[in-house]
Amino acid sequence: MKKGKLFICVMVVLMSVMLVFGGCEGGSNATTGAGLGGALGAGIGALAGGDTQSTLIGAGLGAAVGGAIGADKDNKETRAEIDSLRQEMNIVTVNIINSNGSISKIRLRKQGVGYVGPNGEYYGHLPAPSELEPIYAF
Repeated sequence: MKKGKLFICVMVVLMSVMLVFGGCEGGSNATTGAGLGGALGAGIGALAGGDTQSTLIGAGLGAAVGGAIGADKDNKETRAEIDSLRQEMNIVTVNIINSNGSISKIRLRKQGVGYVGPNGEYYGHLPAPSELEPIYAF
């Protein structure tokens, strides 16, 4: 392949990547990985083979590998968000009024059919503020 065609191929790939990432604020890691992998693969393919076929093969392989790595990262982030939401769903806040009129927020963690307080004490039911005041009010 002539150097002019190779230059045009590389420029087309780079411009495509710029278009993809220029409008992808908040895009997925899989999309970002595929774009970056494709661009890097195209560059390596062009340098290694020096023709259009090598450039396209490199772009395809790079996009596949980059997309797979990005998708794995997306999956890990999603699992972490789900775990965080599950933990938050098991938390109940009970407000108690202190002697000076201020409010203390007591976070209880749901465990089985009962609740566990901040000091590790177990309640077989959702405790009323009056049950928590002797322990947590000031």
